[in-house]
Amino acid sequence: MRYGLDAGQPVDENPEGGDRGAMVGVEFVRVEHDWKAWVGRTETAADWITPSRVAAWHATLDHAAAVPKDGDAAPLGFHWAVAPMVARESELGPDGHARRGGFLPPVTLPRRLWAGSRVTFHRPLRVGERVERASVIQSVEEKQGRESALVFVTVAHRFRTDAGLAIEEEQDLVYRSAGIPGTPKSERHADAENADAAWRHTVRPTETFLFRFSALTFNTHRIHYDRRYATHVEGYAGLLVHGPLIATLLLDLLQAHVGAEHVRRFQFKAMRPTFDTSDFMVYGAPAEDADHFRLWSTDNDGARAVEAEAWVSG
Repeated sequence: MRYGLDAGQPVDENPEGGDRGAMVGVEFVRVEHDWKAWVGRTETAADWITPSRVAAWHATLDHAAAVPKDGDAAPLGFHWAVAPMVARESELGPDGHARRGGFLPPVTLPRRLWAGSRVTFHRPLRVGERVERASVIQSVEEKQGRESALVFVTVAHRFRTDAGLAIEEEQDLVYRSAGIPGTPKSERHADAENADAAWRHTVRPTETFLFRFSALTFNTHRIHYDRRYATHVEGYAGLLVHGPLIATLLLDLLQAHVGAEHVRRFQFKAMRPTFDTSDFMVYGAPAEDADHFRLWSTDNDGARAVEAEAWVSG
């Protein structure tokens, strides 16, 4: 996720009171590094959509849903739990992610964040279906922020079943330097910015909520469940709420009012982090066109955190 990208800080390899040695060997990427060889690299994986996994998804999101059965449509966002990238325990890096240099390029900047996605829904995934994921690295771009080197990686994913292409997604990842403890709070935005919201919902990001979503998506990034690592090593204010979890909550808000079967496109962009330190809000409203909706979340201080748009069919 793309969080305050110009507010990077130099890496502290042994932050006081943190996991000593956890960030040893971290360095900035060289400006002259040639990433062209990584563009076009592919990965494939397959999975089955089982009733128990869909039931676990509904339970995690606190849906009052019936027991899933074969043929039922999986909820929007469920593809983020399908055919995840899998690494053996011995292949994990100090942040919990798979060590770089397999499918994703070996960027040496310590923070890897999900900056946003653009998703097209062609047809629903259904319980009982076998799903194949095909992924390709579309681009790798290196930039220099005001205080940190940045590397942006765009990955395209296609999810297919026997019935054909179901979902396409372009996912943006950003790598950046580590922060330091005591990151300043974001400025609170005026409540008037949310006054035009047609729908709103309060979210309580408990530790169990974040852990269960990590488990559902096989996301072992420690910033979502290891408080000591998140605060002492990566310098965050608390556990981070997953970008795709906030996106899922925005999709939930949308489909409660327009119906999941009508949603055709969805895109989101993360602007700043949201932590488990307090409740936060998700909002939605129709845009000017009848088939267009705006959605957004605010962080723990009330500032705009994630912005999203969706397009529906009649």
